Amino acid sequence: MGAAVLAQSKGLKVFLSDKGTIKQEYKDVLSQHSIPFEEGNHDEPLILACNEIVKSPGIPDTVELIKQAVSKEIPVISEIEFAYRYTQAKIVGITGTNGKTTTTHLVFHIMKKAGLNVAMAGNVGDSFALSVAKNDFDYYVLELSSFQLDGIVEFRPHIAIILNISPDHLGRYEGKIENYIASKFRITKAQDETDFLILNSDSELVEDYRTQKNFKAKLLTFSWNQKEEEGAWIENNNIIINHKQKPVAMSIMELALQGKHNVYNSMASGIAARILEIRKEVIRESLSDFQNVEHRLEQIIDILGVTYINDSKATNVNSTWWALESMDRPVVWIAGGVDKGNDYRMLQDLVGNKVKALVCLGKDNTKLQEAFADDVELVYDADSMREAVGLAYQLAKKGDAVLLSPACASFDLFENYEDRGHQFKEWVRRL
Repeated sequence: MGAAVLAQSKGLKVFLSDKGTIKQEYKDVLSQHSIPFEEGNHDEPLILACNEIVKSPGIPDTVELIKQAVSKEIPVISEIEFAYRYTQAKIVGITGTNGKTTTTHLVFHIMKKAGLNVAMAGNVGDSFALSVAKNDFDYYVLELSSFQLDGIVEFRPHIAIILNISPDHLGRYEGKIENYIASKFRITKAQDETDFLILNSDSELVEDYRTQKNFKAKLLTFSWNQKEEEGAWIENNNIIINHKQKPVAMSIMELALQGKHNVYNSMASGIAARILEIRKEVIRESLSDFQNVEHRLEQIIDILGVTYINDSKATNVNSTWWALESMDRPVVWIAGGVDKGNDYRMLQDLVGNKVKALVCLGKDNTKLQEAFADDVELVYDADSMREAVGLAYQLAKKGDAVLLSPACASFDLFENYEDRGHQFKEWVRRL
């Protein structure tokens, strides 16, 4: 919808086609702009007669209609690529398997506090294209999924951040991790020597790929253990951020976001801020007063000494690993949903040491139950959020945490991870 509005505002003849059902709020916007659309069907002759296709990132390249378009040499691009043509704004682009949303919000928070004319868009917040159509910002902070990056050609962020890479969405990439890694690194394909690439040198897959390639952009790295010439590292429980020999230091205990994964997010955000020459005081203040995003290790409420935590955005195993790693008390863990080919072995040590009970929430919990049968004494099934929260309430004791961190997609029982998180919060508050 955002791409259609932008296209029409630039005088292009545009048509929107959705094989599913279009929500009324989007139909209203399309009608207001007199943009023709269809739903429930694709008019293939009309689509294949166009000059260019802006494809939703959720549609794989293997769909027959897209293959036909490519065979006819019709360019198929993402909304990110399309919107980029019509803005002169400097872009901070953020990708990675985990931490994208938190880091995008954090970078935006720092830039906003510094007084910059900045907007947040992409895979979070507003449609990039709709924002470009309606506003004139000097900067954009964009959360970028691999699916969005697959459709870019000339898109060029001034600052690109790759937070980490672990196996995810491999069904989309022919089961090959190397294809997924290459997709993430597309973020830097159009960058030149005046741009910056920020990488996590502790992420094994990121570091392996980096050593095999040459990048035009200036490289800055961040690490927990290794002192970086240009970038960020941890020293005596302090984050050190160094750019142009002007270091910023801050105790990790002062960070608003605790947990090792959030220290990484804070390091990456701090490097981006220093590249933009934001003052040290603003960076320190922003990193210490930031409010975490919804559905990401979001502490809801304490009931009878039990803390309830909503981490519904943890839709893969690696994300749940970070959630469990950050727990400092016994955990009643609610997990499950649509399994994306998950390998749960990386969780076994953490689950064995921290999880006292597992509530499996999904239509088919077999794989999850089998994975942790030897690690958790108490394992239960639930086929609704109401039932899952009720079981967790009975299992948890004073001093415990109830953690919703599914490690799976949500589409078996919920509209999306937001719906799952909202339902969790609703039933917790009804306890």
